[in-house]
Amino acid sequence: MAEPPLSQGIGWGIVMGFGAFFAIVMSLLTLAQKRYLQEYQTSEMFMTAHRSVKTGLVASAVVSSWTWAATLLQSSSVAYKYGVSGPFWYASGATIQVLLFAILAVEVKRKAPNAHTFLEIINARYGKGTHIVFLIFGLLTNIIVTAMLLLGGSAVVNALTGVNIIACSFLLPLGVLVYTLFGGLKATFLTDYVHTSVIFIIILSFLFTVYGSSPVIGSPGKMYDLLVDAATKNPVPDNEQGSYVTMASLQGLIFGIINIVGNFGTVFVDNAYWQRAIAARPSSTVKAYLIGGLAWFSIPFTLATTMGIAGVALVGAGALKPPPTAEEVSAGLVLPMAATALLGKAGAFAVLVLVFMAVTSASSAELIAVSSIYTYDIYRTYIHAGALGKNVIRQSHASVIAFGIIMGGLATILHFIGVDLGYMYLLMGIISSPAVIPVAYTITWKKQTAFAAVSAAILGLVCGLTAWLVTAKKLDGEITLLSTGGNYPMLAGNLTSLIISGLVSTILSLIHPADFDFEITRQKLEILTDDEVVENATFEDPAERDPERLRKAFNFAVISSVILTIILIIIWPLPMYGTRYVFSKPFFTFWVAISMIWAICATISCTIYPIAESRRSIGGVINGIFKDLRGEKITFEKRETDHDKGAAEHQIVEDKA
Repeated sequence: MAEPPLSQGIGWGIVMGFGAFFAIVMSLLTLAQKRYLQEYQTSEMFMTAHRSVKTGLVASAVVSSWTWAATLLQSSSVAYKYGVSGPFWYASGATIQVLLFAILAVEVKRKAPNAHTFLEIINARYGKGTHIVFLIFGLLTNIIVTAMLLLGGSAVVNALTGVNIIACSFLLPLGVLVYTLFGGLKATFLTDYVHTSVIFIIILSFLFTVYGSSPVIGSPGKMYDLLVDAATKNPVPDNEQGSYVTMASLQGLIFGIINIVGNFGTVFVDNAYWQRAIAARPSSTVKAYLIGGLAWFSIPFTLATTMGIAGVALVGAGALKPPPTAEEVSAGLVLPMAATALLGKAGAFAVLVLVFMAVTSASSAELIAVSSIYTYDIYRTYIHAGALGKNVIRQSHASVIAFGIIMGGLATILHFIGVDLGYMYLLMGIISSPAVIPVAYTITWKKQTAFAAVSAAILGLVCGLTAWLVTAKKLDGEITLLSTGGNYPMLAGNLTSLIISGLVSTILSLIHPADFDFEITRQKLEILTDDEVVENATFEDPAERDPERLRKAFNFAVISSVILTIILIIIWPLPMYGTRYVFSKPFFTFWVAISMIWAICATISCTIYPIAESRRSIGGVINGIFKDLRGEKITFEKRETDHDKGAAEHQIVEDKA
């Protein structure tokens, strides 16, 4: 962007002011929960929220932790490059992993209910050698994700306000550090809810502006006409008839495959998603991931079907001058440029807030994920075995601070060597996906051996890197950032990493199968007992761990997630690709209407449902505040679970008899 549309003062205000605001508010909420709900900050509370979080809040947290800067920026960029196929493949290609993760989430409740991280399960099953290998993969995944968050976020803040990129890389995580230190995992859930609500509100405002009130576009029909005109002047390479309104896009499909493969790694090997599964109540786990996955679909699909293709229409209408350069598109700047062209400074400010919310909420998930890995899988495993209580929390705090500082430095280094958001997004699957199938087998398949898991991960990584670099060399004759960042080298590397790893793990395990007893992971992993636990605080209903109830949840997770996956990546898109269908104006209008309805439903599920579900806790806090103001004594009732109710009802029946 030639000239930042907003002043540096606004940029500093958002980065520092919003960061401080959320740090203060979330710290106060943590204190309120301690005083009025007896939620004391033990190590279990800090890292797992006592495994008691309800469906709506977990779903909102899943949406928030999966809404990266890339979700907003890269999805709009691929819409600008490939037309309507880009948003669809971004959304479907990154939704199915969350849906399928519901299977692993409920398996954790069945087979390792007391785990704190997925790496603890690997250690309990295979031992320390295998644990160290996957510890490296887990940390690399968290590093890549956080680097993308900071690269994308700092690039947008710099483009819109002129604030120094290096300063942004260090300051964006600052407020997150504070409330994560005070409140742990529960605080990140609460901020996730607020951030997700704001993100949906801004997306809906963009949606109704572009398709309702914009003088340049104003309706789906006018958008269609502008896109047809743009395709006539600048046809899209490898799209049917060069059109922006077709799913028959070869490059869009290639991006979709890279997206699908790459995002398996950043869900299945990212401890942030395992933590949300661990924190959820068993009865909430499957529903939360299915609701969260489907709600998240609407964010890239609706936003990019609105703002990404609006960028194309605005360039064609002469309202966006000069057009985005290839470098700006790769850096994810289509969204802020289009918003500024549509709404001026108001649009730029909305994008700034949108990206700030995405970066900080996802960063909080990564910070607490890395903190738990350090605390449980490094400190308690290799440095101070059996550490408890305040010692564990102190180490958690130190690791949160250290990781925040390290990632600011790494984002700065990547910026100066020319690695941007688009490059990192395509690369992530090559690094993380070799661990996907071995990690999934660890909790679902008793026959996988330690040798098979380690061999699969290492061979998958080596083969994936080799395929990536060799393809770049063969196609362009040299290995550079430009040649290795192309779609074909990235496709080769991503596919090779995942497929080789899966084949090696499966074949080796079938040749010499193990016969692992998951009772070991049930018994070996234990909840930490701290001095600060309150006597009358009951955090889990024993009925939640009923084996039959969990078995039914597992069956439901398998059936629903597999069906939804088949719909999203086969039944819906592939017939339109195979028939080379180019959208008519009525069909394009219908397509936009789907995105609108989906976004509205997602907004309700992530903003209203969590409040309705937690109304008793909210009422308890408000009531406690009023009692404090009146100087009255605050009393607590023992939390009654379904198990308690069932026992009471049984006693009543016996008394009557």
